[in-house]
Order: sequence, then structure tokens, then C-alpha cells
Amino acid sequence: MLHLRLITPAEKTDAVVRVIEKTVGATHLVVLPGAARDPAGDVVMCDVAREATDELIDALRVFDLDECGSITAENIDLTLSRHAEKAERDAPGEAADAVVWDQLTEATHEESTLSVTYLVFITLATMIAACGVVLDNAILIVGAMAVGPEFGPLAGFCTALVQRRPRLALRSLTALLAGFAVAMVVTVGFSYFMDAVDLFSEQALKAERPNTNFIYRPDWFSFVVAVLAGCAGTLSLTSAKSGALVGVAISVTTVPAAANAAVAFSYDQYRQAWGSSEQLLLNLLGIILAGTLTLLVQKALWSKKVRRTIAP
Repeated sequence: MLHLRLITPAEKTDAVVRVIEKTVGATHLVVLPGAARDPAGDVVMCDVAREATDELIDALRVFDLDECGSITAENIDLTLSRHAEKAERDAPGEAADAVVWDQLTEATHEESTLSVTYLVFITLATMIAACGVVLDNAILIVGAMAVGPEFGPLAGFCTALVQRRPRLALRSLTALLAGFAVAMVVTVGFSYFMDAVDLFSEQALKAERPNTNFIYRPDWFSFVVAVLAGCAGTLSLTSAKSGALVGVAISVTTVPAAANAAVAFSYDQYRQAWGSSEQLLLNLLGIILAGTLTLLVQKALWSKKVRRTIAP
């Protein structure tokens, strides 16, 4: 279940309370008249089953609470209540299948914003992967995949496409492209430095590298794995199963491909650089395609499956 906390102007409180009372799956309703100071108004709180949350939030937006008050939602880790159990039983569908779109947008907001922290993480991940490709060390490649934060902008871009929010799509795309561009440029410089201190060598890059040569040899399996990972990652976000994101991160060859392209470019190995760039683009395309289709299917199936949760 989720806990909703609302700040409502006094003249809208009764109407808001009626909407909550008519919502199948809402319980534990609390009204605190005049409790809010900034913005001034009443505080209304309730718990609502995840399956009913999205429609309830849409109904509350009609009162412009996001403009004149506030709507806050947070996950409930534990609630011991027969009323809560009844609310979850009465709410249509299954909680794991429900998508709270505003929550999804907020979850991807920070990760899809171009920030110093994001740039540092993706650059460090690419540099770790660069060490992995030169040493032909699969463990370093897996570690770099886990550190890379690129799934956030990818998820934000997919969400923006489904929600038809061009500003969010542009912000996510900017973070994705600028992040990889900065990371690859820095990694080229890192490669020059490592070569100067005799830790990197062109011979090591040009060697067969049985553990990591797949990075610059894209094939249909690269696209298939990216599609599967995109589906799994999107489902993990919409169902709050964030633990699956680690598995998704180490399933796709985005950061290692960017790293191999940067190192190969520093040694004028343009065939490897091009192959790695193809691998990177193929993975990004597969994840975006799968993530967008997954959200569209979830949206369509959920709208057909459940009945309205707010009584007329």
C-alpha cells in the first residue's frame, strides 16, 4: 500500500474527502483541519492500495492540489490493520501489475538529469571498463556494468515517450548522450595516461581477448539481450522490484562498449572503435524499444483489466 498526504485549501477539503471515501482500496482516512501552514490549509491523509493509487491521484489533480496544495505519496513497509487488508482485497487487479505513473516519473527524474554526480559515475564506470578491456578481465567488465548509471536516463526516456512528455524526453536524452560523450572523452585521456606509464599497450588491445572481444563484435544476440534486459529493467521499476536492476545492469554492454571505443580510438584502432560504437548503439536501441513497448503493454492491459476504483 501507499500512504497519501494531502494539503488542501479549506474550501476543497470536503470534495477531496468525498473522492477518497468513494475510492475502492482507500482506508485509514484522517482529516486535520487547519493543520497546514505552508501552504495554508487542511491536511488529509489516507492509505490506498497500489492498484487504486494512480486513478485516485488523477482524480485529486482535478482539484489542482498540485498547484494550490500538495500531493505526497510514499510506500508503506508495514501496516497491521484489517481495514488495510480489506482495502487490498477490494482493489481490482494485483499490486505487482499496477503502475503509478507519477511515481515512475519521479523515480526516473533524478537518474535522468544531467548532474555532476551522474557524470562522475558514468565516467568512473567507463574507466573501470577500459581497464577491463585492456586486461581482458571479465570481472572488471561486470563491475563497470554494475556501476554505470545509464539505465536511469533510458528509463526516463521510455517513460517520457509513453507519457508524451517531450521535455522529460529531451532531458533524459541529453543526460544519456552527454554522459557517454564526456565519459568517452575522459577515457581517451585516461588511456593516453595509462599508456604513458606502461600500464596500457596497443598489443594488449589488439590481442584476441577471448573474455571481452564480444564488446566490439556486435551480433543479433547483443540486440536480443538488450531487449530482454530492457523489459526486465522496466518491470523492476514499475513494480518497485529494484533489486532486479543490478541484474539488468550487468546484462547489457553499454558502458564496456563505450570504454572499448575510447581506448581503441586512442590507439587509432578505428575498426574496433566502430564495432564498439555499433555495440553501444545496438544496446541503447534495444533497451529503449523494449522499455517503451513494455510500458505501453502494461498501460493497455491494466486499463482493460481493472474496473474503475472510484464510485460515481
